[in-house]
Amino acid sequence: MSPSRVLVLNSGSSSVKYQLLDMRDSSRLAVGIVERIGEQTSRLRHTTLTTGATREQSGPVADHDAALKAVAEELARDGLGLDSPELAAIGHRVVHGGKHFTRPTVVDATVLAEIERLIPVAPLHNPANLTGIRTAMALRPDLPQVAVFDTAFHTTMPESAARYAIDVRTADRHRVRRYGFHGTSHAYVSRATAKLLGRAPEEVNLIVLHLGNGASASAVRGGRCVDTSMGLTPLEGLVMGTRSGDVDPAVVFHLVRVGGMSVDEIDSLLNTRSGLTGLCGDNDMREICRRIEEGDQQARLAFDIYIHRLKKYIGAYYAVLGRVDAIAFTAGVGENAAPVRAAAVAGLEELGLVVDGDLNAVRGSGARLISPPDARVAIAVVPTDEEMEIATQTYALVGGGDA
Repeated sequence: MSPSRVLVLNSGSSSVKYQLLDMRDSSRLAVGIVERIGEQTSRLRHTTLTTGATREQSGPVADHDAALKAVAEELARDGLGLDSPELAAIGHRVVHGGKHFTRPTVVDATVLAEIERLIPVAPLHNPANLTGIRTAMALRPDLPQVAVFDTAFHTTMPESAARYAIDVRTADRHRVRRYGFHGTSHAYVSRATAKLLGRAPEEVNLIVLHLGNGASASAVRGGRCVDTSMGLTPLEGLVMGTRSGDVDPAVVFHLVRVGGMSVDEIDSLLNTRSGLTGLCGDNDMREICRRIEEGDQQARLAFDIYIHRLKKYIGAYYAVLGRVDAIAFTAGVGENAAPVRAAAVAGLEELGLVVDGDLNAVRGSGARLISPPDARVAIAVVPTDEEMEIATQTYALVGGGDA
C-alpha cells in the first residue's frame, strides 16, 4: 500500500502550526502548535486525535529548527514520526507565490530561490515559510516537500482585475499588481459551497466572504477566481481586525507631510492600529456586539463601517459576476457572527439576498444554508478548512489522489 499520510506545516514568524492527516479517509491523526518561538515562554501543545490525549510543554524554543524537531519528537512518541514509511509528503503553506506559482509545487532549489525573491512583497510571511520548508527538508531530505500558495487561487484573475492603473513599466519592474490572499480558504469554500448546493463547481457563481481577523472577499465564476479584495499585500479591501482595508493612497502622503510620520509608523498604523481596533479599541466581533447591546456608540460606528464596506464588495462582485448563485460566509466571524451575516445582506432583497432569521441564529459546525428555501440566491455558512485543502493539493501532486 502506498504512503497516504500528509503532514501540513504552517510556519509563521513566531509559531508553527501543524496537522497530520491520513488521506485515505481524510482523517486527522494529530494536530498541534508551537507558539512564541524565540522566547523564554515558548509553548508546544500537541493532540493525538486517535486517542484524544493532549500534551503540553513550556520552555524556550530557540528557533524554527528547534520547533520542528520538537514537533517531530511529539509525533514520534505516538508512532507517527517523520520517519514513518506511511508519510507521503509534507505540505507547506506559503503566503506569496507571485505570478509564477499558480498551483501546488514540489520544492527544489529553484522554487526556494523564487520564494526568497518574493520576500520584498511579503516580508512578514515568506521568510518564516522558507524557514519551515528548509528545516523540514533537512529532517527528511528524501521526502517530497510541497509548497501550497495563498495567492495561487487568485492567479486566474483577468488582467483587468489584477492590474493597478499605474505606469505599466513601473508596475512590472517592481511586481506591483493585485495578488490576493486567503486563496486556500477561498478554493476550499467555493468547492464546498457548490457541493452544498448539489452542483459542480464549474456550474456555480459565488461570492466568498472570508471574515476573520484578516478578511477578504472573492468573486468566483465557475470555480475560478475573477476578482478578490486583497491586493499587492493583505492590507487592501475589507475592514479587518487591525488592518484598515481600502484607504485613499494620498492618506499616506498626508500623514508624512502634515503628520510628520515615517513610512514605518504609517505601515504600523494601517496594519496593526486600524480596522476595528482603530475604530473602537476591540477586534473581537463578539465583544463589539456585546458593547453595542449595552448602547456603546463607538462600537456601533465600528460595526456600521465594517458592514458598509462589506456591502460595497458584495454589490461590486455581484456586478462583476452578473449572476450570483450563492454567497458563502466563512472563517471566525463569518462562521459565528450571526449579526454580521444578517446586516451584510439587509436591504439587498432586490438582489435576491435574504437571510432566514431562525436559520441564521442556529449555531452549527457543518456547512449549512441560512437563506429561505425559495431564495433566488443561496446564502451559506461554510466552515473553512485550509489544512485539509493544503493536504488534498499536496497528496494529489505526489500521486495519491485528485485535487
